Amino acid sequence: MLMITSFDNPRVAQAFVDYMATQGVVLTIQQHARSDVWLTDPREEGRVREALAHFLEHPEDPRYLAASWQTGQTGTGLRYQRYPFMETLRQRAGPLTFLVVAACIAVFILMQIVGDQRVMLWLAWPFDPALKYELWRYFTHALLHFSLLHILFNLIWWWYLGGPVEKRLGTGKLLVLTLISALLSGFIQHKFSGAWFGGLSGVVYALMGYVWLRGERDPDSGIQLPRGLIAFALIWLIAGWFDLFGLSIANGAHVTGLLVGLAMALVDTLHARKRT
Repeated sequence: MLMITSFDNPRVAQAFVDYMATQGVVLTIQQHARSDVWLTDPREEGRVREALAHFLEHPEDPRYLAASWQTGQTGTGLRYQRYPFMETLRQRAGPLTFLVVAACIAVFILMQIVGDQRVMLWLAWPFDPALKYELWRYFTHALLHFSLLHILFNLIWWWYLGGPVEKRLGTGKLLVLTLISALLSGFIQHKFSGAWFGGLSGVVYALMGYVWLRGERDPDSGIQLPRGLIAFALIWLIAGWFDLFGLSIANGAHVTGLLVGLAMALVDTLHARKRT
């Protein structure tokens, strides 16, 4: 027998084995720390390696899924590593990501206990000139959420986008992006609707713009947002602007956040290209 290759993911290994079975070539998998693929007949080595090269370049090719349906069995003996839920969350995010999540949840619980209005009197954008020196208000409006759906939507996006930014680019980068987008999106939303608003969505839209453009212009950064998701974000932005869903949406904060994220990504990628 001849060892052909080794995969971290046992399901990927099985997909290649299943495909080669449809081509009349017998491969077997031996699992240790990785999934090792072995060739039964060494005379087929050239053919197998050629197929492997194509498989590695085009793993999403429908032929491989079809092969698994055609030849795959439930009793393959593959062992998949299981990750606890909290471990999965931790691997994708850093301390600032979790700190903001915890702060939003704590504020939301407090709002349910003492009421929205009372908490907003403490944390909302300065609604009176006498409050303009209470500097925390220019940022803490982002911690206010007014429904379970509101906070879930924002925190899922925050974790999905902010976590990789912190992991790949550092806590400092996420902190700067968060503070700038919270400040500017809050300022613009205040001009649109007054001080009674809240939510992390201005920051989330900044992250959407930043991650998408940074990924497009600097793929080596390790962060990206699929174009389909940025298209969804833009559609949601337009729908909110024209009030298509009848929801109270902070459109000024969303647009400002998106522009802030795009601008910061443009600046960062220009600096990255100059360094290279």
